[in-house]
Amino acid sequence: MGQEAGMAVIRETLLEIYHRLLTCYGPQHWWPAEGPFEVIVGAILTQSAAWKNVEQAISNLKAAKALTPSALHELPLDRLAHLIHPSGYYRAKAIKLKAFTDRLHSRYGGDLEQLFALDTAALRQELLSIHGIGPETADSIILYAAKRPIFVIDAYTKRILSRLGLAPETDSYHAFQALFTQNLPPDEGLYNEYHALLVRHGKVVCRRVPHCSPCCLRELCPY
Repeated sequence: MGQEAGMAVIRETLLEIYHRLLTCYGPQHWWPAEGPFEVIVGAILTQSAAWKNVEQAISNLKAAKALTPSALHELPLDRLAHLIHPSGYYRAKAIKLKAFTDRLHSRYGGDLEQLFALDTAALRQELLSIHGIGPETADSIILYAAKRPIFVIDAYTKRILSRLGLAPETDSYHAFQALFTQNLPPDEGLYNEYHALLVRHGKVVCRRVPHCSPCCLRELCPY
């Protein structure tokens, strides 16, 4: 099979997976947030945390009227750590949130629109240069807050693709991301929904110990 034919098969398989997941679960309405700054805060807080705990931390910030770039920037570190306690690793995450707002204020006047005016490559590099923001968090911010077509890779996605026999030869974030971006159109809506569906499937069916009998991908899966 030639390279083009091989890519066509991968593209068709990825789209088949997407449509099966969408039929099974329906639209996921991600990211659940009121505005881009809340998305960013959630993306940082959800590191190593269950979403229900992140929601409690965000509710605390809202109640304290601290869920804006300026308010969070001015909030004392200890107070911030206390408010986000439910998300776990709260001291480390408070430092990460402060690092983001410090950068936003020092370079962009505290204005997210100025930050998001960067092209996608420059925006990604800027985010990755901030303490506590790695590839998954940066891409979540770009996709869900800046609404740019970039595919987010997480543990659920890697697990599902590996079981489906679609994992790239190189087990790296970039290689998994390229599998999607090189074979699917650069569509922000598609990437948003696809990632959300993979997370849903990884949580309820394709878990560490998979629950295969009800799986909507079972016919495609050699696992």
